Amino acid sequence: MSMTSLWCVVPAAGRGARVGGDIPKQYLPLAGKPLIQHTLERLAAHPRIAGLMVVLGAQDAWWPGIDQLGDKPVRLAIGGAERCDSVLAGVEALPSSVRDDDFVLVHDAARPCVRAVDITRLIELGSAAGGGLLGAPLRDTLKRADAAGRSRLTEPRDERWRAFTPQMFRRAELAAALRAAAARGLKVSDEAMAMESSDFAPLLVEGAEDNIKVTTAADFALAEFLLGKTDGEG
Repeated sequence: MSMTSLWCVVPAAGRGARVGGDIPKQYLPLAGKPLIQHTLERLAAHPRIAGLMVVLGAQDAWWPGIDQLGDKPVRLAIGGAERCDSVLAGVEALPSSVRDDDFVLVHDAARPCVRAVDITRLIELGSAAGGGLLGAPLRDTLKRADAAGRSRLTEPRDERWRAFTPQMFRRAELAAALRAAAARGLKVSDEAMAMESSDFAPLLVEGAEDNIKVTTAADFALAEFLLGKTDGEG
């Protein structure tokens, strides 16, 4: 496997409404700096990541103006109403040096604890498989609830995975899959869903379960603990 470097698209146009408050969650402070800055620094520190394409909302007033991290360029694009719109905008805005058949990564702005060793494993295994994503097999017992919040059924957990990011696909194939999903009115929740809807079968690459998505206020304390634990590992 060649040591080609990949660009990473980071969608950050969302409002993070579940956290509450006027400031989007990606700009809330975590261990002394905005959440998104931790994520971008973690990505930029990886030797296989060539640059970062951050996708912001059109009315974003909080972006701290980062244009470089270490020796890695940080570029900006304007996103859309949904995550899939923002990812497509970011993919389309990548520099021309990123060819149609080059792989690109997509990573959530709210996942600051991703481990370098998992990114490396995804790149190596995902490249060979034509695309893939980090995730983890479901280990908890899974329940189906009714409208009253009562458990009515225990679902099988065999072959069920939780999907993480980064996710990695070829530039042109990902853009085409996102456009095709939008044309059908399909609201995809991640890039793998768009690829699946275009008859791809992305490789699931198991990663550390502490690659959490910071979604609620309580997650900030957990993420701060995990940042200290995972910093520099792998």
